[in-house]
Amino acid sequence: MEHYDENEFGEYPTLFLGSGKYKTQTTKKFEERKNWEIPNPKLIKTVIPGTIIDIYVKEGQEVKEGETVLILEAMKMQNQILMPFDGKIKKIHVQPDQKLRKSELMLEIE
Repeated sequence: MEHYDENEFGEYPTLFLGSGKYKTQTTKKFEERKNWEIPNPKLIKTVIPGTIIDIYVKEGQEVKEGETVLILEAMKMQNQILMPFDGKIKKIHVQPDQKLRKSELMLEIE
């Protein structure tokens, strides 16, 4: 097995695997990617694009876990968006007939 001098690779990032240490190249797209963040459970976002059909809650309303808060139509199916835990609706960011993209904010929970 050949041994390479660390300086021979220049600015290449190091990748550590169970079997050894490797130098690799990255693309510009990889370097400029948005870093993953821990999702905030108090922000309810869309997981697929769709249209808001109906909203069953109002700002300031106390809602129990499992209650339907709104209906999102996606791919000709009406999906119930359920409250993930007991809480109070802080802000509603959508309105009926509004079209949404993936990962758009629908509700904030206190």
